[in-house]
Amino acid sequence: MGAHLQPLALRLLALTFPLVAKGFPDETLEKAAKSEGYCSRILRAQGTRREGYNEFSLRVEGDPEFYKPGNSYRVTLSAATPAYFRGFTLIALKEGKEGDKEEDHAGSFQIIDEEETQFMSNCPVAVTESTPRRRTRIQVFWTAPPTGTGCVILKASIVQKRIIYFQDEGSLTKKICEQDSASEGVTDKPILDCCACGTAKYRLTFYGNWSEKTHPKDFPRRTNHWSAIIGSSHSKNYILWEYGGYASEGVKQVAELGSPVKMEEEIRQQSDEVLTVIKAKAQWPAWQPLNVRAAPSAEFSVDRHRHLMSFLTMLGPSPDWNVGLSAEDLCTKDCGWVQKVVQDLIPWDAGTDSGVTYESPNKPTVPQEKIRPLTSLDHPQSPFYDPEGGSIKLVARVVIERIARKGEQCNIVPDNIDDIVADLAPEEKEEDDTPETCIYSNWSPWSACSSSTCEKGKRMRQRMLKAQLDLSVPCPDTQDFQPCMGPGCSDEDGSTCMMSDWITWSPCSVSCGMGTRSRERYVKQFPEDGSMCKVPTEETEKCVVNEECSPSSCLVTEWGEWDECSASCGTGMKRRHRMIKMTPADGSMCKAETTEAEKCMMPECHTIPCLLSPWSEWSDCSVTCGKGMRTRQRMLKSAAELGDCNEELEQAEKCMLPECPIDCELTEWSQWSECNTSCGKGHMIRTRMIKIEPQFGGAACPETVQRAKCRVRKCLRGAGMEKRRWKEAREKRRSEQAKKNLDSEQYPVCRLKPWTAWTECSTLCGGGIQERYMLVKKRSKSTQFTSCKDKKELRACNVHPC
Repeated sequence: MGAHLQPLALRLLALTFPLVAKGFPDETLEKAAKSEGYCSRILRAQGTRREGYNEFSLRVEGDPEFYKPGNSYRVTLSAATPAYFRGFTLIALKEGKEGDKEEDHAGSFQIIDEEETQFMSNCPVAVTESTPRRRTRIQVFWTAPPTGTGCVILKASIVQKRIIYFQDEGSLTKKICEQDSASEGVTDKPILDCCACGTAKYRLTFYGNWSEKTHPKDFPRRTNHWSAIIGSSHSKNYILWEYGGYASEGVKQVAELGSPVKMEEEIRQQSDEVLTVIKAKAQWPAWQPLNVRAAPSAEFSVDRHRHLMSFLTMLGPSPDWNVGLSAEDLCTKDCGWVQKVVQDLIPWDAGTDSGVTYESPNKPTVPQEKIRPLTSLDHPQSPFYDPEGGSIKLVARVVIERIARKGEQCNIVPDNIDDIVADLAPEEKEEDDTPETCIYSNWSPWSACSSSTCEKGKRMRQRMLKAQLDLSVPCPDTQDFQPCMGPGCSDEDGSTCMMSDWITWSPCSVSCGMGTRSRERYVKQFPEDGSMCKVPTEETEKCVVNEECSPSSCLVTEWGEWDECSASCGTGMKRRHRMIKMTPADGSMCKAETTEAEKCMMPECHTIPCLLSPWSEWSDCSVTCGKGMRTRQRMLKSAAELGDCNEELEQAEKCMLPECPIDCELTEWSQWSECNTSCGKGHMIRTRMIKIEPQFGGAACPETVQRAKCRVRKCLRGAGMEKRRWKEAREKRRSEQAKKNLDSEQYPVCRLKPWTAWTECSTLCGGGIQERYMLVKKRSKSTQFTSCKDKKELRACNVHPC
């Protein structure tokens, strides 16, 4: 960022600095600030703080009392509604240090969102805002310093209008000390007990932002997706996953395969510590405009004992990369329930696979490593790599909103619009974000409500996209949904009660046989005419768990909540599930059904034209040489169930690249030949043959003949001695021949013809074979001699290279 766009925090610090150093002219002050050291000018702004001002808070995820050297922690700076801040600074100091030297600062920050945060130009170890605007929260990662650093003080300053809040103690300062080596492996400071009363119901909505536009490097066009979401609301005694911990088998299967089955099994095994299993469908492809398909969502409940929420989903394809939340506490310190949580997410590594790209082959990490956030410096081939070490662009956002509360509440915070006090200044009013390049028809009339009772349903209207002037900009909002209730239950009816949604059914009163269960709702708004609410706030119904309680029956859990309807309009199907807790005691087969399905009705479908995006560019050929395939896709921009759209969304065609090179292929080496001399130094050879000649630029053939030195017994000195040796050898051969002739006369067993001439060599070069034969001339009729056979000899030939 240029010098003319210095962070607001720094500019406002300059404005407020004279309040600290009265009597000094600005010029003198500026010179002093430059000579006072590393980041001393920021720290000296502490003098303008307001004691005990607690609308702003600095929090380290999990509220640990100790840090593990080298581990990463999410740090959040937030403002309580209706407060906000325009600028901020965030630093980490070694305890007792002033911060005027580089070595006074501990650990390092990692930017999560470059649009929100950046490193301060005049103090590179400090984090500040990127653009001056109203905000209620920022997040960064802080990596703890190495062993031996001791305690660290995380300190934040807040700039609001022209006032700076910078506290040495209180909500903007966090002290965190190094974990003692003796306590290695012990968890961080325990999560505080929850003091809230009753229960609360929340809706989790997952917004994926991982696309080729936001993350273009090596983006997997054909297979990108988010796996099914799996998680739970749980107690502090059970942690699904956490940074610095090791992935369980269930987490590993989600991380590597996107399969939630094992994870759900692990969660359900902790039934005493879990209140709700959180599940939402997978999303193919990973990103689509909200006017095409609603973001995946799921509802869950929390209570005083099980007030934490965790979930995870796989970024696919990938080695073992996921996003999620770990032990998010929905209980407030004032004994209430959090109204809304918004978290931006970056991918993390489960520590079970060592791949570095989206589609790396399986390479198990042995031994298994700890779960950690990915960084832009992990590996040059990583799709998130940045040689300058910048932040990884966010891949998703999760929004957790409270939708209902049940039972008497401990705190006095009302459950209405006062929970969210808007601070809307005229100059900062949000504008309609519909792109100007999208031209629509008028909205259709509202459909009938999907609910005929006072339970909340939804109705729908739609409009047509008549023109899209810029195809690169998605056009949102071709459908609009609105909550509604049956006749006589309208929100606008002043004589009726405004009721909350029904809270989830309580567990059945028995574990086997017929019992009862109940659910409750509460009054959100009383009638305007002052009358009393006569709408029931509690319902009770019979429930059956394990109809047969005999040894031959299997024990099952209660039915879970119904899944969402498979259709957004018209008729669809919905399902619910239960699990087998125990097989029959007598060893027989369990015949209980674990899945149940039924029809569901949504608002009537209105046919709209089939709206398609332009074809994408053809993908790269599936091979790097030879024959392959390539594909292209387009997207359905209108909801599939609302119109009769049979157009193909993917095309494939053959592609031909230059022929693949064929390398030379050889046989194995032959045995070494005998030494070519009978005495003294000589050589021996071995050969191999060419099986496949190189083609299309393939690797050339290496040598086919090898020579090696050999040494036989020393040759005798002197010519006379040599002649005598050859004479003795000749006499010996004559003697042996005469003996053979005599034997053949005395014992006419087997007579052989002389050796034939050598045959032609089998190859012209590169090492071939010659043969010759000695055939039987006359065989004896005596049965005593039956070993008279033809003889055959082989030898190498043409051993010179081709």
